[in-house]
Amino acid sequence: MLEIKNITKRFGHVEAVKDISIMVPDGSFLVLLGPSGCGKTTLLRMLAGLEHPSAGQLIFAGQTVSDGDKNWTVDPAKRNSGLVFQSYALWPHMSVRGNVEWPLKVGQMTKSERTARVDEVLELLDIHQLAERYPNEISGGQQQRVAIARTIAPKPGVLLFDEPLSNLDAKLRGEMRSELMRLHRATGATTVYVTHDQIEAMTMASHVAVMNHGRLQQFGTPDELLQDPATSFVATFVGTPPNNMIPVLKNGSGFKVGSKHMPFAPPDEATESLAMFRAEALKVNHEESATSLPMELVEMSAIAGRTMVTALRDGLRLTAITDDPPKAGIGQTIHMELPPEPACWFGQDGERLH
Repeated sequence: MLEIKNITKRFGHVEAVKDISIMVPDGSFLVLLGPSGCGKTTLLRMLAGLEHPSAGQLIFAGQTVSDGDKNWTVDPAKRNSGLVFQSYALWPHMSVRGNVEWPLKVGQMTKSERTARVDEVLELLDIHQLAERYPNEISGGQQQRVAIARTIAPKPGVLLFDEPLSNLDAKLRGEMRSELMRLHRATGATTVYVTHDQIEAMTMASHVAVMNHGRLQQFGTPDELLQDPATSFVATFVGTPPNNMIPVLKNGSGFKVGSKHMPFAPPDEATESLAMFRAEALKVNHEESATSLPMELVEMSAIAGRTMVTALRDGLRLTAITDDPPKAGIGQTIHMELPPEPACWFGQDGERLH
């Protein structure tokens, strides 16, 4: 349904998006995930037609809508797509019904067809009782539902969301995530959703594109990203808690892991590498062993009936999930026991070694 082909966007000498290619199946829920400034919103704005690519092509349902190499683009109104802004952007002088009806008027739908369609989407989003109210008379969550209703009313083939839940409180965000997933199933529209919140990404997406510094780090299903991270950035950005990444340096005839020598050997005995350990694979010991690291306990918190233990030493931060929390207090020394083998290895450039 949606193809992003070698897309690059430059602002002067700055490349905000760098040669990204993704094939998105019809009906998918794609999340563009990454930290602030990684280029995800710029990519979404190019999909919406609000920015033009400097190079590459955007293709909707087999039809090119932007070609940066030829400096050519289709008008945003003719892309069969709809964009939900972070700020809602509702018309304050129009009622809820008027806001939702407006794009249908622009599309020259008849009065009876408009009325039927508006009633349908207001019912779908459970805001039919608000039809005659104005934006300043309803809550932020209700305003967001109105913005979504207005976007889906013309039945676009591609739905675009720019961090739509970031202005809502935590409880309402959780409720709206469920609503958006239900809406996606009901409409069947291919959806592209921008967020920096990996919990949103992993709970909502059928596919995730992880971005950093304008580049695509990995594209795949949530399970693929969790089980088989392609870069050290993905390994530490995705997952709750994130994976532990420990530097391993060649030292004489052996390898130094963190602060001590241990019997770990990276692929091809790389001079410098990063060993990834999952939080649930680490153990917390009261005594030091040959494969443990002495560290300062900095945090303990309950998570799904278990305990998350975080420790720090010389800039290295490790997190373990355990059923046997340490008796030590915050600031005291504990020993983080490493398993016999890392889950995987990464080079100093962040690329996967094994």
